[in-house]
Amino acid sequence: MKSELLDGMVIFASVVDNGSFTMAAQNCGHSTSYISKEVNKLEQRLGVRLLQRTTRKLKLTPEGQLYYQTCKQIIESAEAIQDGLEGKQIEPQGQLKISCPVGFGIVQLSPIFARFMRAYPKVILDVELNDRKVDLITEGIDVAVRAVHTAEDSSLISRKFGSSYSVTVAAPNYIKEQGLPKCPTELSQHKAVTYSNHKTPNIWLYKDKDNQQLKAELNSVFTANNLDIAMRLCIEGIGIARLPVALAEQAIATGRLVELFSHLPKDNIEFCLIYPSRKNLSAKVRAFINFMLEHFE
Repeated sequence: MKSELLDGMVIFASVVDNGSFTMAAQNCGHSTSYISKEVNKLEQRLGVRLLQRTTRKLKLTPEGQLYYQTCKQIIESAEAIQDGLEGKQIEPQGQLKISCPVGFGIVQLSPIFARFMRAYPKVILDVELNDRKVDLITEGIDVAVRAVHTAEDSSLISRKFGSSYSVTVAAPNYIKEQGLPKCPTELSQHKAVTYSNHKTPNIWLYKDKDNQQLKAELNSVFTANNLDIAMRLCIEGIGIARLPVALAEQAIATGRLVELFSHLPKDNIEFCLIYPSRKNLSAKVRAFINFMLEHFE
């Protein structure tokens, strides 16, 4: 193991956290020139540029972003070990960045976020609501909440915390004008409202009562990267949609939407917590993961 392996990590992270060499120098108790030299030495040792420097601001390079996230994990882990050895209680604190789907975040997770913050008042939640695939490392996401089966990147950890199912729905006026499909294979003759973040937006898969796969190739007339707007267009009678039951159930109950193919087995959706590693989890990340698992249990 190289003796200089960890040299410069704390100073580099401090520069990023403070946004300047001058502020990092003040907080670390060193001169600005010393801080600058240490970052330069770190970049030379790694053989990559970590920071783009201008007269007004600093900006992380892609390599710098990746290295910064790793540094933060290592530093937080070292601090936790030191606190433990000194007999201090490790309390979750600091900013926790979470990514979650728009509809699920607003409807299902908002009250859970509130309970978590009451339980851990020193944690500051920074929640990004979006339905796109995020890069946890480069975007600095601590935990992503997603409706998936497994994390696509094998280096990421995926923990299931709940499950649901999707329903195929249409508005009564659409059915009146276009007719009622009785089997998924008839969907090719209909208009569809699709979700662009799906792996295969124009193909919906079903299973019959004998567990045999049914493949529906769609004629998509409207596609979006957000399920809420897809549901609204479906209610307007633009086309047939496939939605999470939690999103569609109220519209079904009030008659604005009609569930199709209810006689077929349900298409399961698994909700997972995705995060970079089981190792070096900070107290705030571990607390949030455990809180979610306990709540949905």
